[in-house]
Amino acid sequence: MRVAALLSPGAPGLRLLTGEDELDRQVTGVMTTDLHDPGRYLHGGELVLTGMLWRSRPEDSERFVRVLADAGAVALAAGEAEVGPVPADLVEACRRHRMPLFAVPEDIAFAAVGEYVGRQVSADRAADLAALVERHRLLVSAAGGSGLDAVLDLVGGDLDLDCWVLAPTGRVVAGPAGRLPAADRERLVRTHLAALRRRTRPPHRARAHGRPYALLPAPADPAAPAPLADWLLAVAGDDAEWSAKRGQLAENLARLVAAERVRRDQGRALRRRLADELAALLARDAGSAETARVLDAAEAMSGPGPQAPPAARLVVAAEGTGLPDGALRAALEEALTDDDDRALVAGSGAEAVVLLPVPAGGGACGEEGPGAPGASEGGDAAARLGALLAPLEAGLGPEGRITLGVSAPAEGPGALRGAWEEARHARRVAAARTGRIRAAGPEGLASHVLLLAAVPDDVRRAFRSRLLDRVVAYDLEHQADLVRTLDAFLRADGSWTRCAAALHVHVNTLRYRIRRIEELTGRDLARLEDRVDFYLALALA
Repeated sequence: MRVAALLSPGAPGLRLLTGEDELDRQVTGVMTTDLHDPGRYLHGGELVLTGMLWRSRPEDSERFVRVLADAGAVALAAGEAEVGPVPADLVEACRRHRMPLFAVPEDIAFAAVGEYVGRQVSADRAADLAALVERHRLLVSAAGGSGLDAVLDLVGGDLDLDCWVLAPTGRVVAGPAGRLPAADRERLVRTHLAALRRRTRPPHRARAHGRPYALLPAPADPAAPAPLADWLLAVAGDDAEWSAKRGQLAENLARLVAAERVRRDQGRALRRRLADELAALLARDAGSAETARVLDAAEAMSGPGPQAPPAARLVVAAEGTGLPDGALRAALEEALTDDDDRALVAGSGAEAVVLLPVPAGGGACGEEGPGAPGASEGGDAAARLGALLAPLEAGLGPEGRITLGVSAPAEGPGALRGAWEEARHARRVAAARTGRIRAAGPEGLASHVLLLAAVPDDVRRAFRSRLLDRVVAYDLEHQADLVRTLDAFLRADGSWTRCAAALHVHVNTLRYRIRRIEELTGRDLARLEDRVDFYLALALA
């Protein structure tokens, strides 16, 4: 801030006694002192506040002001609460040394002056950083290069403004990951996605462990934002308490993040084309040589430095319900991004195909991102992939669903076609499950669930209704718990004693309930065929 700001509206009511021509000086801080020689504690640029207790005779003023001027202080404010009005000798000494001098009336506390100067200095620094961030954004847009971590470090160090760039899954794109636990990141991205779905105006507000955060979207394409794929900027603090300049800084940061996202996406254009070509090869069951050529080209573009070829690959067949065209592919591509960038994501419309590498020795590719589903078994990968995408639930509308089928590891290009077919069947198994994000691996392909998934929805509803509607209605009318009893009886393989123990009822009570179920349905639970029908009907619940 400039010294002149001490006379602006809203400033503490100081009186300028001398130094009218020096008000353009920049104030960098405040020091309060009554030492006879405070020079050793001054660094230059300070407004010095003093109660004048150092003055016992007029000659002291000349010495005190000379020390301030030599040390680089830019202004002096003398309080009148202790010794009365500012003496003329102090005014004259300040005039000789060209030192602006203010009188601080006794009803104004030094703390109020210090707080005002602190706010103004902080706001000026924020404006300077906002300009710096804007210049960096233009540099990123023109010449490429990341630097997001460096900018966030600068903002955090200069303004004590903690910031993170997060992907919609909670992955840290930039910022101090160790200072924002995974549970807090998930809470922030869920809050942000839910707010975007409700079309509320940013910045969105969230709390994690009692700490407030402001969340700003950073869409790669502001005209067509993709909430399930776009990054967000999380800024620690309550935006309601921000100055206008600090708010501008946050907005500039969000624009910088969006520019970096655009730059990264542009660098992936060729990789996307290779993914689409590979998906087309799988669809027409092309030969191994063609498939290997595309895989080799994709591997050559993966990450910095040479990469060991994967031991095998998993194929993921995905389907999005209630999503805009292309949103599923964008969401999966962002979710499966890491430093290696070895996942291949293809697709358009409501479907997508993903190839995930399984590193030599099995296990995950990394702690987060595509590492999560990179396990040696497709079933493990399906579970991890479902968990990885779980935060996206908050951004799905009432009809929104993401359904995923994961194959077993495929070794070699020639095995990918079969793995793709396996993943599509696994996706049908997943479709029979509940939840917004549904995933299934190859372990479910021998299950009755696969058969149910292939049955049209209206046939499945009619089958369940015919067997269970009367039982459900009886439960609602009499609170009889017959449906739960039926499920427990089947899980106990028809054992009366084990079922009664599981339900904590007497065997005679169990027999009465089973008999009532048989009367309501006209079925005999001693017959295998009827037990199978009931089991399948319950599985459709």
